[in-house]
Amino acid sequence: MKLLFNLSLIALLAACSSAPKADNRHTVAQLRVQKFLDSYNTVYQELYTVSSEAQWKSNTYIKEGDSSAAQATDEANKAMAAFTGSQSVIDSVQVYLKLKDMLTPIQVKQLNVILYAAANNPASMKDMVEQRIKAETQQISNLFGFNFVLNGKKVSTNDIDKILNESNDLKLREQAWTASKEVGKTLKEGLVNLQMLRNQTVKPLGYSDFFTYQVSDYGMTTEEMMKMNEEMIRDVWPIYRELHTWARYELAKKYKAKEVPDALPAHWLSNRWGQDWSAMVNVAGLNLDSVLKLKQKEWFSEQAERFYVSIGFPPLPKSFYEKSDLFPLAPDAGYSKNNHASAWHMNLKEDVRSLMSIEPNSEWYETTHHEFGHIYYYLTYSNKDVPYVLRGGANRAYHEAFGSMMGLAAMQKPFISGIGLLPGDVKTNDTMQLLKEALNYIVFIPWSAGVMTHYEHDLYAANLPVADYNKHWWDLVSKYQGITPPSARNDAYCDAASKTHINDDAAQYYDYALSYILLFQVHEHIAKNILHQDPHATNYYGNKEIGTFLQKMMYPGASGDWRKMLKDNTGSDLSAKALVNYFMPVMEYLKKQNKGRKYTLPETL
Repeated sequence: MKLLFNLSLIALLAACSSAPKADNRHTVAQLRVQKFLDSYNTVYQELYTVSSEAQWKSNTYIKEGDSSAAQATDEANKAMAAFTGSQSVIDSVQVYLKLKDMLTPIQVKQLNVILYAAANNPASMKDMVEQRIKAETQQISNLFGFNFVLNGKKVSTNDIDKILNESNDLKLREQAWTASKEVGKTLKEGLVNLQMLRNQTVKPLGYSDFFTYQVSDYGMTTEEMMKMNEEMIRDVWPIYRELHTWARYELAKKYKAKEVPDALPAHWLSNRWGQDWSAMVNVAGLNLDSVLKLKQKEWFSEQAERFYVSIGFPPLPKSFYEKSDLFPLAPDAGYSKNNHASAWHMNLKEDVRSLMSIEPNSEWYETTHHEFGHIYYYLTYSNKDVPYVLRGGANRAYHEAFGSMMGLAAMQKPFISGIGLLPGDVKTNDTMQLLKEALNYIVFIPWSAGVMTHYEHDLYAANLPVADYNKHWWDLVSKYQGITPPSARNDAYCDAASKTHINDDAAQYYDYALSYILLFQVHEHIAKNILHQDPHATNYYGNKEIGTFLQKMMYPGASGDWRKMLKDNTGSDLSAKALVNYFMPVMEYLKKQNKGRKYTLPETL
C-alpha cells in the first residue's frame, strides 16, 4: 500500500509539474485528491458505524461481569484508530496539503480534518493508542456501571438528583451529595492513566498536549482559547456576583442556617456540580412540573418532534423511536445504562438515536427539546454536499448552541401557552422568570469557562500533579463559583471525575460555554429579525421562516468557516453582548435584594 501511494504521488507530481496550463495542473491535482477523499470517506463511514453501534451497546447495556460490550467497543475503536491514524493516510494528506493552492476549499477542509483525526491515533504510537482506547472503554464502564449507595441502599443518579431538588433535610442532602462523589475514587487511577496516554498520543504530529490538540479544532491556540474563556467570565461576572450573594442569603433562609456562609455549601444546591441553580426559583403561575407530571413519558419526545416539524423540519425517521433508548430502566432490568442524556449519529446518515432517561418533569421536557436539536442538526447536514468527514457542527459549540437555544425557546411563556401547557391568560412574574433563567445560563459560565476549562487545561497542558487532583479542583470551584464542599475532601477523592465529560468527552467543555454565547446571539437575531418579538417572550412554534433560517446554518455542517457562518447569518462576530443584554433587566432587582448584604466574591477576577 505504501509503495502504491508513492508511485501514485510521483505520477501526480509529474503531471502537475509538466502540464503547460495552470488550470490543467489544478484539474489533475483535484481529481487525484478527490479519488483519495472518496475512498477515505467510504471506509471512514463504515468504520464509524461499527464503532457507534459498539459504543451504543456499551452505554445502554452495562452488566456486572459481562465485558462483551466493552470488548466489542474496544475492537471497533481500535479499527477506527488504525485506519484514521495509518501512516499511509498521514503521508498522503501531508503531501496533498502541499498542493492546497490547486485544490478546492472543501477538499482542503477535508484533508485538514483527516489530519486532525490522525493526530489522535498516529500509527507511530500504535501500542499507546490501543492502550488509550482500552483505558477509555474501561473508564466509561467504571463510570456508568458504578453502584451508587445511599444509607446502605442502591440508588440511581436520578434518585440523588430528586433528593437535591426536593429535600429540605440538610443531613440527607449532604449524604446524597457525598454519595454522588464516591464514583470519583474508583475513577482516579484511570484518569491518571488517561492523562498520560492522551498527552503522549498527540505528540507525533506536533501537538504539545491533548488540550492544545482539542483546541486546535477551532483554529485557535490554547492561549487564544483560554483568553476567550476568561473574557466570557468577565462579561457575566457582575451578574454572577449578584446571583451568588442573593443565593447565599436565600438558601441560608431556606435551610434556617444560623449564619450566612461566605461560600455556597455544595449540598445546598440542587445540581451535583453547582452548574445550575434555577431550581431555587418557582415562578408563580409557571409551575410546569404540576402539568408535566400528568403526561405519559412518550409525550415528551413526541412533543419535541412536533415542535421541530412545526417550523419546517421533517418528521424523524421511524427508526429513531425503534432504536433509541429514551426511558429509565425497570428496577429489575438486571443491567444498568448511561443516564446522561445524549444524541447519536450512528452511521452519519439517517440512523439517529437518543439516549435519555425521561421522567415527567420540566427538566426532561427542556432536555428532550435540546437533544432533538442535535438530532435535527445531524439530519440536516447529512446531505449530498457534505462529505462524511465533515458531517459535524460548524464547530463543536454550534451543536450545543442549537440544542440549548431550542430548549430555551421551548421554556418561554408564549411558547408553552401556545402548546396548551399553560392557560394563555395566566399571570406570571416576568422578573422571577428571568431570575430563574439567569440562575441557569449565567451561573453556567463560571462553571464551564472557569472550573471545567481551567481544570482540564491544567490537567493536560500543565501536567497537574496527581496529589493535587482534588485540591486543585476545589480551588477552582472556590475561585470561579464561590462554592465549598460540605466537609473536607482529601486527595483520596477525585471529585472532578464524577463529571462524565472529564472521562469521556475530555478537554472540550469550553464548547458548552461558547455555545451559550452563540445561542443568545442566534436567539436574539431570530427574535428581533424574524419574529419581531421580545427575546424574553418568543414563540417559535409554527414559524417556517425560523426553520428555513436554522436549516441554512445547519446545512453546511463543518464544511464552512464557523466565524464566517456566524457573521453571514446574524451580522455579528462572536460576542457575549446578546447574553449580557438578555439578563441585564434582572440586575436592578438583584441589587435591591442585596442592599446591605455582604458580598464575598471579588468585584473582578
